[in-house]
Amino acid sequence: MPVPPQDRLTNPLARVLGHARQPVLALRAMRKSNRIGPLVAALVMLSGIHASAAELDVRIEPENRALRENIENYIGDLGDRDARELLRYSRVAQRQAEKALQALGYYRSRIRTDVREGEEPTLVLRVRTGEPVRLRNINVRLEGPAAEFSGFRVTQRSLRQGDVLNHGRYEDVKQQFLNQASRFGYFDGRFTQQRLAVDPRENIADIDLVFDSGPRYRLGDVRFEGDAPFDDDLLSRMVPFEANTPYDSELIAELTQALQSSGYFEGVRVDANPTSAREQRIPVAVSLTTRKPRTFGLGLGYSTDVGPRIRLDWTRHWVNPQGHSYGAEAELSAPRQNVGLWYDIPLDPPLTDKLRFVGGYQYEEIAGTDSLSRLLRVGPEWHSQLPSGWLRVLSLKWQHEEYRLGDDSGLSTLLMPGVAYSYLRSDNRIDPSHGYRLQFELAAAKAGLLSDADLIHANAQLRGLTTLGKRHRFLGRVQLGGNWTDEYVNVPPSLRYFAGGDQSVRGYDYQSLSPTNSDGDKIGGRYQFAVSAEYQYSISEKWRVATFFDQGNAFNSLEIPTLKSAVGVGVRWVSPVGPIRVDVAHPLDGDGGVRLHFSMGPEL
Repeated sequence: MPVPPQDRLTNPLARVLGHARQPVLALRAMRKSNRIGPLVAALVMLSGIHASAAELDVRIEPENRALRENIENYIGDLGDRDARELLRYSRVAQRQAEKALQALGYYRSRIRTDVREGEEPTLVLRVRTGEPVRLRNINVRLEGPAAEFSGFRVTQRSLRQGDVLNHGRYEDVKQQFLNQASRFGYFDGRFTQQRLAVDPRENIADIDLVFDSGPRYRLGDVRFEGDAPFDDDLLSRMVPFEANTPYDSELIAELTQALQSSGYFEGVRVDANPTSAREQRIPVAVSLTTRKPRTFGLGLGYSTDVGPRIRLDWTRHWVNPQGHSYGAEAELSAPRQNVGLWYDIPLDPPLTDKLRFVGGYQYEEIAGTDSLSRLLRVGPEWHSQLPSGWLRVLSLKWQHEEYRLGDDSGLSTLLMPGVAYSYLRSDNRIDPSHGYRLQFELAAAKAGLLSDADLIHANAQLRGLTTLGKRHRFLGRVQLGGNWTDEYVNVPPSLRYFAGGDQSVRGYDYQSLSPTNSDGDKIGGRYQFAVSAEYQYSISEKWRVATFFDQGNAFNSLEIPTLKSAVGVGVRWVSPVGPIRVDVAHPLDGDGGVRLHFSMGPEL
């Protein structure tokens, strides 16, 4: 990519030599204005007449692409000059080329200019570079309190003895000192030495760059302003640092992000101005604008698992000064309808930890059968994020389920304490190119303790995604699940396993893979296993084609279970809410023909 004229490769030298870019541009614009007035320009545009643009031809001997591009970018567009004007301008272009060469360490170059006439007049620059200036003595040093701070890092690998002088790299190292000082609060820092001495005759250059950091400032008390109707205790628990913490601009960014992600505020502005500091302590002023307390959402979707579906949600984002919130959500589709309520109490820290009380009712028809389930579930959940990044949910759920499976019907009551862990790492939440997700869930019930059966219920899911060469994407998925009980007849359908469908084994209908009773009715299995391997090729930024292999089943015995397999192809379109997937899959076990699958959402 060509270096723009304002890039560090040219600007630093312009400052060293006392020249500025803007006057040249202004002079060029003035000449153009004298040559053709506004009225004439308008007439030329309206009549469709335009002059041929002048061209620049830079020839470097020996060939050096970086030098050529820097000269071209420094001189810039020649406009619509004719041959005579190019000849007058050639001396200016020669001086600009000299600066561009010196910026990259070539001080003893010879430049000849020539103008080639024709329909497109061309300014030709012939450059013989000569020997470049090389670095001899390099003294880059950090002094002051920052010298004892390991976080203050300045990389000077670009300045090595014997390397060709590059003014841009020299300026980069200087800017690193300033950036690190600004980030970590060394606001009194200054260069006690900053010298670049060039001897063009000997082709050598010496660098002396010494930065004295001065004292490190600290963050003072955080003061909240605005119309936020929340307790100071709640707001202070969102602050990711204590008063008198050494300044770090990342902490200010974390505070801003934390307040924005809380869901309470429409506007957040954090001001930590060093000019307001007293005795190197910077007061932090936070201005908040509270969001509207209620929102309502409506979503429409479709998948081949459940067909068309409608999703509704209503949220009260804050109820009281302690930041409590509650809401309701519902999802309606042909085989399944559910409604749920929740109430959240923020804990410490309030952005990641909360106590949630949930309740819900679900009616579901087992796909392809006349079996059904009516489930009522209530109980508390404790959500927390561990220092390692894992999300943990501890729960105590009471569920009451009335069901019919084939000719059998039953009523199940279970009190199940449980724990769930999940971990997500990805480079993009909507459409990642690399990442993985891990999920583990364990719950249990004890007969006689508000439960009808002894039961251990466990699930695990692993998803992974990587991309090679920007176009080749590889996805993998493993699902495991199991019930351990001596009274399987008392396990309700909501805890049994049915495989098949968009998110399980494609090529088979939703919940169509299951053990059956003596009448052939699908009654769900004790265990589940499913794997998927998929390859995608990006044919454009938004479109991909895919091929995949799925295998899995639900079964009652761990002794060499029968697994169903399918292969297929598909198309992906990357929408604002995640990839929309259309797949065609064919079972490899003679269980039917081709099946169409449609789904959407992030792949991790």
